[in-house]
Amino acid sequence: MRIRMALAGNPNSGKTTLFNALTGSNQFVGNWPGVTVEKKTGKIKSSIKKGKDVEAELTDLPGIYSLSPYTLEEVVARNFILDEKPDVIINIIDGSNLERNLYLTTQLTELGLPVVVAVNMMDVVRKNGDTLDTAKLSEELGCRCIEISALKGDGIEDVVEAAIEEGSAGNPAVPKHEFSGSVEHTIAHIEEAVLHDFPEASQRFYAVKLFEKDEDIRKKLNVDEATWNHISGDIAACEKEMDDDAESIITNERYIFVAGVAGACLTKKGKGQLTTTDKIDRVVTNRWLALPIFAVIMFLVYYISVTTIGTIVTDWTNDVLFGDIIPPAVDGWLTDIGCVEWLHSLIVDGIIAGVGAVLGFVPQMLVLFLMLAFLESCGYMARVAFIMDRIFRRFGLSGKSFIPMLIGSGCGVPGVMASRTIESERDRRMTVMTTTFVPCGAKLPIIALIAGALFHGAWWVAPSCYFVGVAAIVISGIILKKTKMFSGDPAPFVMELPAYHLPTLGNVLRSMWERGWSFIKKAGTIILLSTIFIWFVSNYGFVDGHFGRVEDLSDGLLASIGSAIAWIFIPLGFGTWKAAVAAITGLVAKENVVGTFGILYGFAEVAEDGQEIWTNVAADFATSGAYAFLVFNLLCAPCFAAIGAIKREMNSAKWTWFAIGYQTIFAYCISLIVYQLWELFAFGNFGVGTVVAFILLAVFIYLLFRKPKYDNSRLTIAPEV
Repeated sequence: MRIRMALAGNPNSGKTTLFNALTGSNQFVGNWPGVTVEKKTGKIKSSIKKGKDVEAELTDLPGIYSLSPYTLEEVVARNFILDEKPDVIINIIDGSNLERNLYLTTQLTELGLPVVVAVNMMDVVRKNGDTLDTAKLSEELGCRCIEISALKGDGIEDVVEAAIEEGSAGNPAVPKHEFSGSVEHTIAHIEEAVLHDFPEASQRFYAVKLFEKDEDIRKKLNVDEATWNHISGDIAACEKEMDDDAESIITNERYIFVAGVAGACLTKKGKGQLTTTDKIDRVVTNRWLALPIFAVIMFLVYYISVTTIGTIVTDWTNDVLFGDIIPPAVDGWLTDIGCVEWLHSLIVDGIIAGVGAVLGFVPQMLVLFLMLAFLESCGYMARVAFIMDRIFRRFGLSGKSFIPMLIGSGCGVPGVMASRTIESERDRRMTVMTTTFVPCGAKLPIIALIAGALFHGAWWVAPSCYFVGVAAIVISGIILKKTKMFSGDPAPFVMELPAYHLPTLGNVLRSMWERGWSFIKKAGTIILLSTIFIWFVSNYGFVDGHFGRVEDLSDGLLASIGSAIAWIFIPLGFGTWKAAVAAITGLVAKENVVGTFGILYGFAEVAEDGQEIWTNVAADFATSGAYAFLVFNLLCAPCFAAIGAIKREMNSAKWTWFAIGYQTIFAYCISLIVYQLWELFAFGNFGVGTVVAFILLAVFIYLLFRKPKYDNSRLTIAPEV
């Protein structure tokens, strides 16, 4: 027997924790049909089913607050429930925030489907000294309610058992809440006029949505004009009697019901007293201390992952594993079997040098992902969005714009996709254009390479990269918001802040591994193909009018291409052909910058004194040019995958090219300013480039401080088709 379950709940209610606990590694990740919102489906672990011979499949719906079609997540969740009709819905609610969570529950119980409510965070409820009567809660809601702690794994077996029983029996939830008399009278009229052929259990949901004048439901039910006009008259009469619009009437009465249920079922011991979370928030979200604390935390994250702990393991990986062990072993084996010279070079100087150079930085990435996963799971990153909202709002962005940037710290692609939660088209487009400024995991090898090989592991290099990205976003926000295309007030930002808690080791490690494994897979596919191509075009070229293998890489095709474009980067301090082609190959995947250096500077070789050939990289860069190179690669157009995500989100080739052009030009200008001013103040070098840098700096200052030219109230932007 197969039972399809849907997991629904508010953001920060513990939904992801419960999903991971129930499915473990039996997860399948993809996108919802037609939209780039992540879809997770998994099979319930057999150990949790208590031996029941049932194939239970669980689909994790996006975190939502209601079934109203205001956000993409709500549309996706509602369409899945209405179209796919799962056998049972597991509604996870936060027991410590009962009133907020039960609003969605009142809608789910009207769908005519079996519903099991998993009351999460009961450990927090008990710790606070509160008492929740789940038996009475079940009676008030008309469905089974079970106490759990998803974090500790308490009660999750009972939830699955109840879901299997309810789903197998097909017992729909029986909503107990009733609206006021005139509303119920109108809903009954709607049911009679439109829904008489529908199953009785699901009539109420559709009738309430029609009462709210939900156009999507009207289209779904194919309500003809005459019938719609008839029921619209009834709705208008009810609105007049209640002196409010239909949607507000329903919302208000739901909250009245929810407040009554919470008051009847939950007894609070420390009412009015500050919780531990409140006490911590008084410090970390303080108007004056919040930003410095955030800066210190992110400094420590990058310092630990790149400069200290991560570097210890990465140095071993680069120096020993991909330096003293793998290259000599493979080199000796290929020599012993008599491998042809070109294939020998491809494997040792191409694949091992290129892919090995990238994989060498995986330990640092895993440490970074581990720390970010901990900050996200414990509840601090939600506060960061709240903190940044206060700052971003001054520059024309809302805290919602920072959420994609948090996600983008792992990978730019889901970060760009996360911009869909922003309702304002202008804010969404600007967020898409600036999200990739935040260093993603693929840029970490570049940061580690520059910090290690060219700055001798200086403590400040890696943390500064994060703040360069944030500063680029703030500067871009100020400048772009003063243009006609992006002017307007930032979208409002409302977010529930979860209680602080210590995340489980399994969840943190799973999050770290998912991000790390994605990087490793890219190294085994895209980076592998790229290194083969780079090896070929660097080792082959035209010599004396004939095409063939070259002795010196400077005679290869890649050198010819790099030399043709290297002049562009001379004002930025890295005008060598090797640096130029590394920056260009980074457009395919940012890791290619390191892979390209690995091939061009002979990563697989070992010098006589045992030192890595990375010292040759340092010989081609001054410190000023090295940091400018780093800044350019952090801020310029992202990899092809992220560009593809930008194209999907912009839904316009014109906007996509505008975004790529803006990012690249912005990166070039900032890098030029960094290099030229560094040379001036550190070494006293002054020239034409310095003058250009001061001109660009003056232009930026003017754009930052000029008064807005456009009247926001008169601006409209029609979406492109």
